[in-house]
Amino acid sequence: MWRKTLYYGVLMVVLISSASSLIVSSSKDQLSPKQCEDLGFTGLALCSDCNTFAEYVKDQELISDCKKCCTEDSDDSTSKITYSGAILEVCMRKLVFYPEIVGFIEEEKDKFPTVKIQYLFNSPPKLIMLDDEGQHKETIRIDNWKREHILQFLQKKVQPNSASS
Repeated sequence: MWRKTLYYGVLMVVLISSASSLIVSSSKDQLSPKQCEDLGFTGLALCSDCNTFAEYVKDQELISDCKKCCTEDSDDSTSKITYSGAILEVCMRKLVFYPEIVGFIEEEKDKFPTVKIQYLFNSPPKLIMLDDEGQHKETIRIDNWKREHILQFLQKKVQPNSASS
């Protein structure tokens, strides 16, 4: 009986230490932007947001995914990042459900010559931010954004140089 208790005690210690090291290592692994987007995270979340999220959501796997997709907090460094252009991607059939985005496309888009509209079947509305080489750097879902939010974001984040196209 004593041996059996000792065996289970050692087994529990091994399992607990392996599980805790697994949790610690998995939260530090970063996922690709595409993987994060598939999980519903945009990559704009700061890691402190994940900690706040953890106060309200008790799903540890979801919290772990958030931490794999977040950006470390720093001295306001995310507000200084700008992009040379953007693609507003949306499904043309779904536009009827997004009047704010329609309003932006019809009335405000011309203010941003480096922002292109791309219609892709079944795509939720999103901004794909581009670097100087035209490569995708970040994807941001804008399903619930108001026109003013889109305007403010693009004014802050997209460099104002005009496109030659």
